[in-house]
Amino acid sequence: MSKTLLFTIIIAFLLSSAYSSAKNDSLWNKQPELTLSGFLDAYYVYDFNKPKGISRQTFLYNHNRHNEFNLNLALIKLGLQNDKYRANLALQTGTYANDNYAAEPGLLKSIFEANVGISLNRNNSLWLDAGVLPSYIGFEYAISSDNLTLTRSLLAENSPYFLSGAKLTYTASKKLEIAGLVLNGWQRIQRLQGNSMPSVGTQISYTPTKKTTINWSTFIGTDDPDSIRRTRYFNNFYGVFQISEKFNFIAAFDIGAQQKQKGSSAYHVWMSPIVILQFVLNDQWKASIRGEYYHDMNGVIIPTGTFKGFETSGVSLNFDYSPSKNVVCRIEGRWMNSKDFIFNSQSGPENNNYIIAASLAIKFEEMVSRKQIE
Repeated sequence: MSKTLLFTIIIAFLLSSAYSSAKNDSLWNKQPELTLSGFLDAYYVYDFNKPKGISRQTFLYNHNRHNEFNLNLALIKLGLQNDKYRANLALQTGTYANDNYAAEPGLLKSIFEANVGISLNRNNSLWLDAGVLPSYIGFEYAISSDNLTLTRSLLAENSPYFLSGAKLTYTASKKLEIAGLVLNGWQRIQRLQGNSMPSVGTQISYTPTKKTTINWSTFIGTDDPDSIRRTRYFNNFYGVFQISEKFNFIAAFDIGAQQKQKGSSAYHVWMSPIVILQFVLNDQWKASIRGEYYHDMNGVIIPTGTFKGFETSGVSLNFDYSPSKNVVCRIEGRWMNSKDFIFNSQSGPENNNYIIAASLAIKFEEMVSRKQIE
């Protein structure tokens, strides 16, 4: 029995159970809440390599323009929330959308999020969501103000930010949440032409206290057409810790393996560890330091065509100023060093990359009443 057929049978059973319980549940008819939210991130980056071309580096998707003021991400989102159903629709523009959605055709590039979900049991501990979903992998998000650093880590930039498919989420307790997914592929809205095999994913998130979160996410699938299908296995681990009122700490580790060729028992492996420490000076000022490493010798995720592949380490230092909870001004210095000459520059490939990045971002969310809708 295929994974897709099994998942379909499970969903059909759960929907049948949800229908049975919904007949006598008045919460389905309760007026939903509608929220309007938005985000805008304007930035400037100076790359000391003075790279050629539009994008600074081919493996980066955020804040990836040199020596120009630009818009990384602007989005507007409508969210509908009821005790028994929910929906989200968010549209986007900016250099992030242009770079990270380059494989998507036409108007699909403008979709940041588009999904609908329903509760499948009486106590609302089991939900089914389907559509274009935010990624269940990693601790960094496309919305920069939600992250401890301005630029995204190599680990985050080269794992999915978004996916398209169906997600079944079970909240076992206040501390434990488990999810299973069937997907169109590795960071894809539209399924790759020629690929008939869906991908699957899992997530286990454990929050023993309000100050600690431990997460394990997996992906099994392919990013190839059937003719050359190589199976990809991927694991993402991370922990988020509030050490004290002044210090926040994140540690993460990605490891993946992909068949060297279709049907092969040999695999190419890539991996990436990262640590971030944030110091909260006061309500308005914060500072973060990041150390990271990414090893992809065979170019599974980041092809370079060089002898040692992508073997890169880096450090960054971040300062944030938030005059209000909705606005954040950020500046970051970042250095990356590679074993091979892989960084785009004016004079040819380099093995070092230094940048200074600055951003001014605003985020808002407002409740829209029923009268306003009508």
